[in-house]
Amino acid sequence: MNRRVRLSRLLLALLLVLPLLTPFAGPAAAQVDDAEPEQDIDALVIDPNAGVADIMQISGLLDPLLADFIIDTLDAADDGRVRAVILQVNSTGSVISDEELNEVADAIVSAPVPVTMWVGPSNASALGPWAELAALADRVGIAPGARFGELGEERLDPRFGADWGAAANLMRNDTIAADEALELGIASFPAPTVGEFLVGMTDLGIETAVVETDDGPRVVPTTRPRFQRLSLLAGQLHTVASPPVAYLLFTIGLALLVFEFYTAGVGVAGVVGAGMFLLGCFGLYILPVNLFAVILLGLSMLAFSIDVQTGVPRFWTIVGALALVAGTITLYRDGVSMSWIPMVVGIVGITMMMVTGMPTMVRTRFSTPTIGREWMIGELGEAVEAVDPDGVVSIDDALWKARTNRATPIAAGDRVRVAAVQGLVLEVEPEEGAARDYRERRGSRGES
Repeated sequence: MNRRVRLSRLLLALLLVLPLLTPFAGPAAAQVDDAEPEQDIDALVIDPNAGVADIMQISGLLDPLLADFIIDTLDAADDGRVRAVILQVNSTGSVISDEELNEVADAIVSAPVPVTMWVGPSNASALGPWAELAALADRVGIAPGARFGELGEERLDPRFGADWGAAANLMRNDTIAADEALELGIASFPAPTVGEFLVGMTDLGIETAVVETDDGPRVVPTTRPRFQRLSLLAGQLHTVASPPVAYLLFTIGLALLVFEFYTAGVGVAGVVGAGMFLLGCFGLYILPVNLFAVILLGLSMLAFSIDVQTGVPRFWTIVGALALVAGTITLYRDGVSMSWIPMVVGIVGITMMMVTGMPTMVRTRFSTPTIGREWMIGELGEAVEAVDPDGVVSIDDALWKARTNRATPIAAGDRVRVAAVQGLVLEVEPEEGAARDYRERRGSRGES
């Protein structure tokens, strides 16, 4: 798949969410921040003739948004001012195809300026395809506490020659730390911060100077560091495409839509639910998911909604809970996963909302008169279970929570007639032999 096809595919997904993200819309270009690098220094010497060093701050899975960000930034580096580009990486993998990954690799090797990679800060990681791409960089730095490796299967085209040699076997299914990277020759020198990594690139065009600090002389860059990150809109979409966020947006959005379905009009819950659902769809579109798991999540909401109407947790509530658990656990594939925290939040939160919160909220909104259900008065049905004084009845093949009218008990299987509607609860009476109100009897005697 070429880059134009990839962009077209992404734009089709964006058409669904752009109306909701209009307030965040901004330039497609990356945001630029001229902040100083992470160095504890008392002075910084900037030479306007020493050019700039672009530091691309990359975090999260490598998705189409990040891939285009890298490619576009490297293409724009040929402006006569950029001396080098540093990829500051903290990522556990990739969700793009091998062909798209090779496009990123091609942009790195054909860049008009040196391209380097720094894995940091501490506790950061560069795993899988990132470790492969690092083999194409002009220099690699790893912060203490960061992890590097887990190459897995080779994904880059052999023409790039991305080979770590003997170290590849060590990193195939494992990671290495900064000190091990130095011993294996993967990293050239210690680089606790991106600033210290920058000043070690004098042979790649970065200019430096010595300044006096309280701790003595120190080498600092005179080439101006320029931090670049995704634009506001692209950054929001990149966040949406993270596994836990996409899952929670999708499931919570569906739950809110179910709630709105059982309430009158289009309210806040419907608007918020639709927005979250569309954003969740976008995230799941970018991520590798199992289609059957997405279907299970949708079916779980359908099953929950059947019992929401009756207000009584029954068989379909159990089906919904099981489908929600199965869909959550099997949602992602190809090594993409999420921690147990969002899974527990989604499963427990949605189930509790459907079992306890949803019926209560629905009854509260429908505690006023019938809201368009007057047509049901006089309708005939059947008691699914004994109504004495509360139970469940079937009217026109739909289950409803019911209570007896005038304290007349009704056995399971008996025919019933709807006498009144109070919110989502029907007041019913036996089709034959219903008790009469004493006021009606008095009125009848008076008339006679």
